[in-house]
Amino acid sequence: MWHFAVSVFLVELYGQSLLLTAVYGLVVAGSVLLLGALIGDWVDKNSRLKVAQTSLIVQNASVILCGIILMIIFMFKTQLLTLYHGWLLTVCYILVITIANIANLASTATAITIQRDWIVVVAGEDRSRLADMNATIRRIDQLTNILAPMAVGQIMTFGSPMIGCGFISGWNLMSMCVEYLLLWKVYQKTPTLALKSAKVEESELKQLNVKKESDMKPAEGVQLIVEKDVSGFEAPQEKEVGCGARIAEPFVTFRDGWVAYYNQPVFLAGMGLAFLYMTVLGFDCITTGYAYTQGLSGSVLSLLMGASAVTGILGTVAFTWLRRKCGLVRTGLISGVAQFACLILCAISVFMPGSPMDLTVSPFADISARLFENEPLPTIASPEPGMVFATGMPNLNGSTTPANSDPEISPEPVPLLSVSLLFAGVIAARVGLWSFDLTVTQLLQENVVESERGIINGVQNSMNYLLDLLHFIMVILAPNPEAFGLLVLISVSFVAMGHIMYFRFAQKSLGKQLFVCCTPDPKEVPDSSPPGNTSTV
Repeated sequence: MWHFAVSVFLVELYGQSLLLTAVYGLVVAGSVLLLGALIGDWVDKNSRLKVAQTSLIVQNASVILCGIILMIIFMFKTQLLTLYHGWLLTVCYILVITIANIANLASTATAITIQRDWIVVVAGEDRSRLADMNATIRRIDQLTNILAPMAVGQIMTFGSPMIGCGFISGWNLMSMCVEYLLLWKVYQKTPTLALKSAKVEESELKQLNVKKESDMKPAEGVQLIVEKDVSGFEAPQEKEVGCGARIAEPFVTFRDGWVAYYNQPVFLAGMGLAFLYMTVLGFDCITTGYAYTQGLSGSVLSLLMGASAVTGILGTVAFTWLRRKCGLVRTGLISGVAQFACLILCAISVFMPGSPMDLTVSPFADISARLFENEPLPTIASPEPGMVFATGMPNLNGSTTPANSDPEISPEPVPLLSVSLLFAGVIAARVGLWSFDLTVTQLLQENVVESERGIINGVQNSMNYLLDLLHFIMVILAPNPEAFGLLVLISVSFVAMGHIMYFRFAQKSLGKQLFVCCTPDPKEVPDSSPPGNTSTV
């Protein structure tokens, strides 16, 4: 709820401008990019309960504090504008963005420890149970992505931004208590969660793979890194750490985290997932703004977002079914092919009637006008509530053409074929996207040693945010609607590159068995192999 609401509140604060929202997005992406490895290392070096409790309290306390500050700003904004020439209000803006960023970093730590570590321990040796738990968590995420915006929208519509801030602060206070109790119960019912040692023990390295598979699928998955010489690990001797070493420690951790990520056997799979973030083919503010220029109303967009969430849930169902029938690695391959096939519709939409793509217009026209000619950027206003598709697209200066205007003056209606194909492809691709996301998530869970789960998943989050940041930069450089078609083609290309990386990973993992169709995971039998042997996913 907070992730959706904070953007709305920032827009309300800055006079219907996206400036604060853009700054907040940039700060969040940069923070996770730089601190992802450090957060993961902190998760690895502390007990599970301490990490979960600390991150949960920091996250919710930051949201509550931020909500209170926003309430004060909304109440006394006029007075704050007159104090110190408006600098006090600017300080309040900085404070809100900083605290909201802390909440996001704590949320990242919570996601790593619960979704990438706790869930693995709770599932134990049962891979099917792990897959079902991953899919269930993702379905809950999809449902909350539908319900949370609806709740915030109703409160903002029938109440006020100040009431919305108070509601979210109270909601987080209650949810923090409930989440804390639930985490404590799970921790008590799962004694193995308390067993977390800095030593790399063989029993921990083979937690999900103590069962060997039959000869039906000898090469399915990625081999766990259990061939390390466990006896070679010795308790580190305590040494006095100097001031210089303490200062350099975060940088060393950052470097070691990225090196460890590169050396993972699932590196290509993780990179493939990260490349999917370099896209404008999602239901974010960029695609929504483009849809407005094509004449789609807010009600139609809300229906499309609901359909997208439904197909996302179907993707979680497809993941569990495909994994049982074809195995984990092949599930990722099939999901990638399905997603790319659907996105072909988006590429075709660029050349269909109604597409504003115009290669004669420079993609950087708006940027050059703003920087060198001092022209303000146009603002895109949403269509009027009563506006229908036949009225034409809204003008970039914020006005719309009424339905009863003079036909000699009104522009031609925008054909809907192009935008229809675009959103059809985006919605249909969610099935493959979320199935692929769950596949890579489980590969990371099963094939990263326990002592490195936090830092590896932290670096994975950093990679995701890096590509997401690049896609925003791409839009900033080419913001005019005529260039959106090029952005679509670039996005499809990056998705293709991501799945090519995953194909290479799958080829290394399965070899000639890659295209053996419908090979289910064999039933697990007790492991009778020597302790030093590797087992496969």
